[in-house]
Amino acid sequence: MHVPVFAAILILGACSAQDNGRDSNAARTGPPVEQAPPHTDFAPAFAGQTRAPEARSEIAIAVEEIAVGLEHPWAVEVLPDGAVLVTERPGRLRVITLDGSVSAPVAGLPAVDARGQGGLLDVALSPDFARDQLIYWTFAEARDGGNGTSAARGRLNRAANRVEDVQVIFRQAPAWQSRGHFGSRIVFDGAGRLYVAMGDRQQREPRELAQDLSTHIGKVVRIDPDGSAPRDNPFAGREGARAEIWSYGHRNIQGAALHPRTGELWLVEHGPQGGDELNIARAGRNYGWPVISYGQEYNGAPVNGGVAVREGMEQPLYYWDPVIAPGGMLFYRGDLFPWRGDILIAGLYTRALVRLELDGERVAGEERLIAGRHGRVRDIAETADGAVMIVTDEDNGRLLRLTPAR
Repeated sequence: MHVPVFAAILILGACSAQDNGRDSNAARTGPPVEQAPPHTDFAPAFAGQTRAPEARSEIAIAVEEIAVGLEHPWAVEVLPDGAVLVTERPGRLRVITLDGSVSAPVAGLPAVDARGQGGLLDVALSPDFARDQLIYWTFAEARDGGNGTSAARGRLNRAANRVEDVQVIFRQAPAWQSRGHFGSRIVFDGAGRLYVAMGDRQQREPRELAQDLSTHIGKVVRIDPDGSAPRDNPFAGREGARAEIWSYGHRNIQGAALHPRTGELWLVEHGPQGGDELNIARAGRNYGWPVISYGQEYNGAPVNGGVAVREGMEQPLYYWDPVIAPGGMLFYRGDLFPWRGDILIAGLYTRALVRLELDGERVAGEERLIAGRHGRVRDIAETADGAVMIVTDEDNGRLLRLTPAR
């Protein structure tokens, strides 16, 4: 699987990457990104909730192919030495260096249920990885009654070829006979607690449980690193509710990141046909699915009678119709690109990186980068020098490194 490194340059504009003095909070006007007509005719709840003005960063991007031959890679995580961990959905964890060296599968991981959308999913480093060498991952796990999203942790040995002392620290309940909507992003907060974002299991019956606090279906949970529920969780001690729940009413979250200033958890989640959403997951809040949605069923029927706003349910900060099919996301923190503070989202359907400029909690502009050129973009990570790493979700998936063209 070792491949030569080469670069393909995509000309998206003509200004220097060092010219990063734009005001990301400046008001934008103009047409949105070119895209197909919407599936629905909902009126946005507020100005700019969808189809924000197109924001061109006017920069040339070099795309370097680091590795090929990956089977449906799902997550990429940067190690302190600059190499990356990449998960493959069939159940393999790889270590890939920037010279294109792809390791044998890391040993010691538990079995996964790799049917449909399931398998080995997200991976994250412990906040104290340099000391404890712990990694955390999520996976679809077969159980009595079906399967579900589980989270585990283990110690990556110094040779980075085996995970030891493996513990499954969380299991989504109940299990369900389904091959879809495992969600599965995991994010540590500033206090070292772990958010696990999950899906509604894709079927009509379990999706209703996204509103049921006695289940983990369609929820974000917040747990301590050992899997226990923090005492200050919003539903801790409430009868009939799962103490691990942080927020609920979600459809299928596959992107999550902490805001670099506020420390709040931002999410992107899949809608049905239309209605992909950007949200901030706040304690105890209800994000509406499947009661409200800006999308429609795949057969064209309205979701729950076609309601997009209901009292007591959160409105998305932004939504897409047609969808982008969001994968992973991050807030760009570096200086290599002129995007500091912007959100970058992996787009599966758009086969692009979706960049969002923010004005506080509002989206001020949107851009589609490397659109249609490199396959289904599943996940994204930022390296210490500000480069962007992406993986493409395909039979012959690739690890790519994005830098400004010189």
